[in-house]
Amino acid sequence: MSSQPSNQLTTVETAKSLGLLPAEFKKICKILRRTPNFTELSIFSVMWSEHCSYKNSIVHLKKLPREGGRLLVGAGEENAGLVDIGGGLGCAFKIESHNHPSAIEPFQGAATGVGGIHRDIFTMGARPIAALNSLRFGNLDSDRMKHLVRGVVHGISSYGNCFGVPTVGGEVYFNDSYNHDILVNAMSAGIVKIGETVSASADGPGNPVLIVGSATGKDGIHGATFASAELTEDSAKDLPAVQVGDPFQEKLLLEATLEAIKTGAIVGMQDMGAAGITCSTSEMSAKSGTGMKIDLDKVPTRQQGMKPFEILLSESQERMLIVCKKGQEQKLMEIFDKWDLECALIGEVTKNQRLQYFQNGELVADVPAKPLVLGGGAPVYERKSRKPKYLTKIEKFNIDSVKLPSNYLSAAKKLWKSPNLVSKRWIYEQYDSMIRTGTQTTNAPSDAAVVRVKGTEKSIVLTTDCNSAYVYADPYKGAMIAVAEAARNIVCSGGDPVAITNCLNFGNPYNPEVFYQFANAVAGMGEACRKFNTPVTGGNVSFYNQANIRGKIVPVFPTPTIGMLGVLDDSQKQMTLDFKKEGDLIYLIGKSKNDLGSSEYIRFNKKVKFSSCPHFDLNEEFELQQTISSLIKKGLISSAHDVSEGGIFAALLESAMVRNIGFAVVCEASIRKDAFLFGESQSRVVVSIAPDHKSAFEKFLHGKDFTLLGKVQGKRISIDEEDFGDVSGWKKTYDTELGNIMEADK
Repeated sequence: MSSQPSNQLTTVETAKSLGLLPAEFKKICKILRRTPNFTELSIFSVMWSEHCSYKNSIVHLKKLPREGGRLLVGAGEENAGLVDIGGGLGCAFKIESHNHPSAIEPFQGAATGVGGIHRDIFTMGARPIAALNSLRFGNLDSDRMKHLVRGVVHGISSYGNCFGVPTVGGEVYFNDSYNHDILVNAMSAGIVKIGETVSASADGPGNPVLIVGSATGKDGIHGATFASAELTEDSAKDLPAVQVGDPFQEKLLLEATLEAIKTGAIVGMQDMGAAGITCSTSEMSAKSGTGMKIDLDKVPTRQQGMKPFEILLSESQERMLIVCKKGQEQKLMEIFDKWDLECALIGEVTKNQRLQYFQNGELVADVPAKPLVLGGGAPVYERKSRKPKYLTKIEKFNIDSVKLPSNYLSAAKKLWKSPNLVSKRWIYEQYDSMIRTGTQTTNAPSDAAVVRVKGTEKSIVLTTDCNSAYVYADPYKGAMIAVAEAARNIVCSGGDPVAITNCLNFGNPYNPEVFYQFANAVAGMGEACRKFNTPVTGGNVSFYNQANIRGKIVPVFPTPTIGMLGVLDDSQKQMTLDFKKEGDLIYLIGKSKNDLGSSEYIRFNKKVKFSSCPHFDLNEEFELQQTISSLIKKGLISSAHDVSEGGIFAALLESAMVRNIGFAVVCEASIRKDAFLFGESQSRVVVSIAPDHKSAFEKFLHGKDFTLLGKVQGKRISIDEEDFGDVSGWKKTYDTELGNIMEADK
């Protein structure tokens, strides 16, 4: 084989066409001590993209708490985070975005997002047992948006249902800021015995390198670069950058991989997601201080005559890279052959810390492994930050400028038609939530998803949370609220918050106002995580979510989605949100404020675009969660439901509709009635208790903020003695409104 890379020299213009800066091209030339050929430059372009390198975000990401609690594997160490859930078991979990592909080809974009996040989990040796998602769409008045919603939901359900992992929870929001760029964030969690995980390493020079799974095609080429650029009207031409998934192939890969791990023949393994072979070979080598020689002729391909950069950059799905112990290749090949999966020996580990790729006996690329990856040589930037001008408008907001409703029943009925409040039944009924029969919250709803860990008394408790309107109004406080609400949802379900993964969705980091949002959101997230002792296990950053609208760049609302994992040591101690029986007393724990800021009511009913972030105090929140957790453990409450979108009114209705039981409550006279019913000030939970617990309950809460609201009764709703109608009528609207919108004019 030739010892010199083939001569296809490039220029700074070539670099710019691949998304690299002139200064980055100069740095590459310095690293190589020569001008790179096209294949080599393509390698650097994907590995130095924001999607792979976090070059514009890592300065701030490093400030997040990465240690503490039950953490076993932290951010950036492996394919996913890993925490100790007790009993010798660990839970691997992670959330990632697939935004740009989903906006171009919603079905495959969403489907491959689901497939990719599951591979991150089982590559570590964990069996996925739960999937969640966090979705953001624009205005449903648009036929294009309805098409995107249908495609994304179909993609998630098709892949997840076929793969055999239940979709147990998530969130869906609609906001005009997502009219161009939608957000599709997918989360997976899996269980593994501690000590039986597999690392993404390439130890042992001379060890064989295997590629397993689907053949390599031209789908997904430059997908990482595509994810690190703005979508434009011409982005549809980048359709080959969208991967194509096969859930049945992935199911075989899952079972074969877990069987192969048990042989002890695997040294290291990594799935091929962003940047494909390039990413897996470089990251595994850099982690171990080794290199690799790869023969691209031995890589199974779908098309003949694929060029070196196409093979290296392809993001074809359902593929893994394995480093195995020398002499044990055949053992692994027999397992994958049994599962009807292709397994090819394509190279070996070397000790020279270089990646050398050959084709047709010719050295087509020769690059050092370490400079490709973060911390080794990839660029790191601190972008300019400037307080957004719109925050001045938000700071001027005064609740006194908002007129009180003339009719509260009419106001409530209008609010109850908001797509952000009504049931997402039209969406989640397309997902199979009962595969593997571990989901506890299908018929017993809680604020978070509760999934039984089979063979134990434990459950894991999972949620995804972020109200981006809050983050838009105050990036620092809004991100704290996202973490706090995730923790509150887990606590209200009976669990203990353990750790988070995040998906940070923002506009262009070169925009100083966007970077202000990002930097402050990360800082707020970090403060809240330290308070709740929920370290950050990883995730991803998705920049460039914005549109050019009539010459004006409009970014999406800053959306730092939080995926949180909690543990419920006794599955029988799950707390649900539904009122249980007539005569039970209804209490509010926490203090209401004269606050309408960024509420669904003020945005949907009053059409106010600029209002303050809801009241939030981190210490108040922490104390509230400690209180709720203690009440559940003492058995003093029958239901718990946090107050979030739609305020107390929505929380009461959601608790009532499950069993079709009514309630009668009285509003606090000390604050505005619309603020009490519809405001979204934080750190509040609606609970119900049996009457005979009243004395013990109030004694325990002595000195804390709590209010007796009323009681569970009949089938109708009464607020301040005004009849708000039968619960069944509200439930009908709740269950059917989104479906009616989606099916209209189909």
